[in-house]
Amino acid sequence: MRRYIGVVTAAALACGLIGCDKFPFGQQAQKQPDRPKALAAVPADTVAVVGNAYISSAALRKAVELYNNLVAAQGMPQQKIDTKEKKVLFLRNSLVRKYMLYQEALDRGTDKKDDIAAELEAAKVDILSQAMVNEELSRIAVNDAEAQEFYNKNKEMMRDPERRGVLEIMTPSEDEAKQVNIQLLQNADFAALARQFSKAPSAASGGDLGLIALEFDPKKRVRFDKFYEVAFSPSLDAGGISSIFKGPDGYYIVKVEKIEKSEVKPFAEVKADIKEALLYDKRQEAITALADKLTGQIKVEVREEKVE
Repeated sequence: MRRYIGVVTAAALACGLIGCDKFPFGQQAQKQPDRPKALAAVPADTVAVVGNAYISSAALRKAVELYNNLVAAQGMPQQKIDTKEKKVLFLRNSLVRKYMLYQEALDRGTDKKDDIAAELEAAKVDILSQAMVNEELSRIAVNDAEAQEFYNKNKEMMRDPERRGVLEIMTPSEDEAKQVNIQLLQNADFAALARQFSKAPSAASGGDLGLIALEFDPKKRVRFDKFYEVAFSPSLDAGGISSIFKGPDGYYIVKVEKIEKSEVKPFAEVKADIKEALLYDKRQEAITALADKLTGQIKVEVREEKVE
């Protein structure tokens, strides 16, 4: 691909230096059949006239954007078209050539071939059906009042989960855990004991896990279920230390350093998300309603026996 783009770029540069009229594709072939003459009034935004077709500045801009996205995705940003000179070369050596080939195909009746005609009709169906959907969806909006109403009715859904600053000590055996627990009961420093006795990855930081959230969905939890049950126990306040409990890889003791209570997010913080969610729902309902309406108006026959 790099070689191909390099060749195209080289050709474009050559065209810019010696003039595109020197290239065969820059001229109309002498044996081309006569085409209808272009309209006398050329649209103001026309950047090129090819036979009886106009290339608009919008068409060029879209083609350049697609090309730039392609080369960026392929890791070749240096190939981007980012100057007027490059746009002119791209117009001459890409779009103009494509329009010339398009008109030649029409002259040869290529669009009338069965397979090509079927593909053109399929593309037409895709484009027009999507345009119909876009037209319907463009009428749909969600205002601030609707978002506020949803927020007022569903505040509990906007609540941040409770978070706790948790330290842990994990020992391979229950006896070791009991020895650590005795020292904790004698007011030994939890972090110091974690550094000395814990076999958990957090030992080097004194068992500090930072702030962790109470995750209600077991599938999203990064620790085992019993850990959350103990660390977020209502009976364990800030500064509290748990009893020994068993985990999948040893015996645990945790300490809650601090507690950040669960709070409802303010409306301003979630308004944009609410509006986006409501807009999505409205759009789905609108498309379903349109499909239901059309089902009653347009005859549909599905021949399942023909499906292979």
